[in-house]
Amino acid sequence: MTLAQLRAFLAAYELGSFTAAARRLETTQTAISELIARLEREIGMRLFVRGGRRLMPTAAADELRGHAQASVSAIESGIESLHAMSALQGGVCTFGVLRNAAYYDLSDLAQQFHQQHPKVKIRLVGLNSALVAESIAAGEIEAGLIVLPVPEVQLLVKPLFRDEVLYASAVRDPAAGPITLEEMADNRITLYDAYAGWKDPTRRQLLERSRVKGLAIDPVIEVEHVETALNLVAAGAADTMVSRTIAEGPNFPSGIRTVSFAEPFYDTIALVQRKSVQLSPATRRFAELAEQTLLQQVANRSTPEERLGDQPIDTGST
Repeated sequence: MTLAQLRAFLAAYELGSFTAAARRLETTQTAISELIARLEREIGMRLFVRGGRRLMPTAAADELRGHAQASVSAIESGIESLHAMSALQGGVCTFGVLRNAAYYDLSDLAQQFHQQHPKVKIRLVGLNSALVAESIAAGEIEAGLIVLPVPEVQLLVKPLFRDEVLYASAVRDPAAGPITLEEMADNRITLYDAYAGWKDPTRRQLLERSRVKGLAIDPVIEVEHVETALNLVAAGAADTMVSRTIAEGPNFPSGIRTVSFAEPFYDTIALVQRKSVQLSPATRRFAELAEQTLLQQVANRSTPEERLGDQPIDTGST
């Protein structure tokens, strides 16, 4: 039983004529007659008998009519919904954003997208990058912005730019120059993203580098948010590490000074989605806006090391 058969049946039922049904459906009377005949053969019952100049529906036709109308309406509604999605007149955008999205001028993205596409629902998930990557790989989120590296291998990764990781302290003299991991291991350290722990991409880089040197970076305080860690640093309780974007932000505590690491390392901000999965129109548009916002930041930066193409990128796909 096909959609074309059901449409032909409904038109003939309503209009009482194969010829009139053919005109409505913009086809021939022979085509309508053949569609009805095939439908009758499939169900094993007659649907119409001729009564003078008009087709007369049988009891079987009366019984089938309601089900046929429901089926055709459901299909047509589904097609209309798909068209609405492709025109961004409906659907849902599901997108993951890195924990510190506000520092990358991403906080206004939802408002900007909603103003452009008010009929599209938005579902933003703001977690640690490692958890966002896991959710995307599991199909819970369509796409997102994360910090690399992450261990997921089912992701299509598009690196956008690098953000240098700096050492932040209220007590260490910047005149002492870049800090070594050996010095950091001897200091009191507070780290944020406590829930993700060493799965956090920035922490993961620090852990791998310290292990190569036979060092242990053991934080005395772990908190969830970078703002809390910075308050502890400002109070002189411990030191931490932050990205350059955070350190150069307008709300960065004035009493905290930053220096580079002796062996510089970077957070790599990337746009990711599942491999071999096409994004919905709404999520694809949101991803485009997010990418435009971040690339504008790259254009405004003067540090060439943070622009992609200067150094190899660890996509975390191994």
